[in-house]
Amino acid sequence: MTDLNRRVATAARWSLINTIVRRVGTFASGVILARLFFGPYEWGLYAVGLLVLAMLLSLNEMGVSLALVRWEGDIRRFAPTVLTISTLSSTALYVVLYLTAPTVASLLGSPEATTMLRVLCISVIIDGIACVPLGLLNREFQQFKRTVVDILNFAVSTGAMIAFAAAGVGAMSFAWGSLIGNLVALVGFGLCAPGMLRFGWDTGQAKSLIRYGFPLASASLLTLGIVNVDTVVVGSVLGPAAVGVYAMAFNMSSWPVRMVSETARRVSFAGFSRLADESPERFAAGFLRAFSLVIAAAVPICVVLGVLSTPIITFVYGDQWAAAGLPLRFLVALGLLRVAVELAYDCLATRVRKTLMLMQAWWLLSLTPVLVLFAHPWGVSGVAAGHVVVAGLLVAPVFLVALVRLGIPARAILLSCVRPALGGLAMGVVAWLVHRWLGDGFLGLTAAGLAALATYLPFVLPLVKRLRAGDPAAEEPAPALAATATETV
Repeated sequence: MTDLNRRVATAARWSLINTIVRRVGTFASGVILARLFFGPYEWGLYAVGLLVLAMLLSLNEMGVSLALVRWEGDIRRFAPTVLTISTLSSTALYVVLYLTAPTVASLLGSPEATTMLRVLCISVIIDGIACVPLGLLNREFQQFKRTVVDILNFAVSTGAMIAFAAAGVGAMSFAWGSLIGNLVALVGFGLCAPGMLRFGWDTGQAKSLIRYGFPLASASLLTLGIVNVDTVVVGSVLGPAAVGVYAMAFNMSSWPVRMVSETARRVSFAGFSRLADESPERFAAGFLRAFSLVIAAAVPICVVLGVLSTPIITFVYGDQWAAAGLPLRFLVALGLLRVAVELAYDCLATRVRKTLMLMQAWWLLSLTPVLVLFAHPWGVSGVAAGHVVVAGLLVAPVFLVALVRLGIPARAILLSCVRPALGGLAMGVVAWLVHRWLGDGFLGLTAAGLAALATYLPFVLPLVKRLRAGDPAAEEPAPALAATATETV
């Protein structure tokens, strides 16, 4: 276990660096694009493109790439079959998308997005190929190599995007920039994992891979449907400009998900997979440590964004985006719930894949009518509020029950939220008071954020120290972010 802990800790640190660098860069480039080149309409077209791309990426390799992380033995024996399956399925999905792009764009309320969809979604094929060398990097916790390639991808795609925007290409700048960056990433991953881009076929392996991966791919598709059905509702009911406003709010609300959850998820599935082969006690303890720390890390971001939503948006992106302030207040609560649920998803995926698919289906089926019902009278803010109602009242309890059935005590899960919740309440009050005193602008927002953080730390530091000392409820190192946090805080 010592070697595994060390490898996970190192991988988690590089994953955190990767996430921070790319998210800071994404934020900066988004500010440039939103202030200088694009308004809500162009942003809405891009959001439609990302929605379709995300849906295709969730199913493009049929979940078989996850076997590269989970299966025992030398993965080079079955990697050629994985590559063949993922490439064929990705290509087939892209052909279907290319033929149906006009219909898809019209159904999403943005017929002007047809060409963007056809260009942007070429990345589906690229991803289907790249998932094989990437699977090896994740399996071996080689997050340093992934960090280098991801940052290179970001730098190239962002530079190309801004160059195209400056040249007057419009919303297509997003598509061309993303495509160029993904091609660079494919080459990079191939160089980092030599010998993995080799096609082959074994019928027995193919059947086993599809049986293993398809439930996970289906659950992943349902997850993306859950996150993106709101864009469909907003686009079809309220139009592309409303999609742009909603996308801006949702993007900001996803900061904690991207900074915290993505950092953990790059290594959490591999880590939970290893602990699943150990004792149930170690498996439960690993989840509890990871859960405690991701919640503690996500709460302050969510609270500050929620309390200061409109001032932050207008300060960063300009007054034309002020309408995104109110929906952001609801969506930050969703962001916090997503951090918790996504970690639980990775935990459950090691044990109950089919049950997980049913749980995601329940979420999507209960969410869709609520969003439509809330959209008509309350617009974009109603859609955001509907998301929170369903996630908090109808979905979170289901995930809690599933975790309990795996032997993870509900009481321990809830107790790990107490200190972050109390600290979040206190910092929210402080942030509001300081902002009321100093007003908008850089000084007021910075002072409010720092004062809120200073208020939060006394609540959460004892939790971190307890985990470092070896809390009885969490004796094993967490398989993801916990390994980093307990060494660096």
